[in-house]
Amino acid sequence: MKFRITPLNFASAFFLFIAVYSWIYGLKISGHQFKNMSGPIGWIFLLFAFVVSFMDIMFRNFFSETKKIWIVELSFITLAAIIFLLLK
Repeated sequence: MKFRITPLNFASAFFLFIAVYSWIYGLKISGHQFKNMSGPIGWIFLLFAFVVSFMDIMFRNFFSETKKIWIVELSFITLAAIIFLLLK
């Protein structure tokens, strides 16, 4: 099996890092420390990492070329960011 680096690999690594960071140090949003909520927030980011990894596997099954995977995954990330900003 050939190992290919894709944008969703970076996204899942980022979510894993944020999950571990929130478990160890807690989160600080707008100057308020959320030590008691670090566990549930860490689990949410771990769930995000799992979903992003699953989406990466799905895209790898549909597209065989690395260039097409990069284009599709970057488009997916851009679309998700736009929807997030519109809903915010």
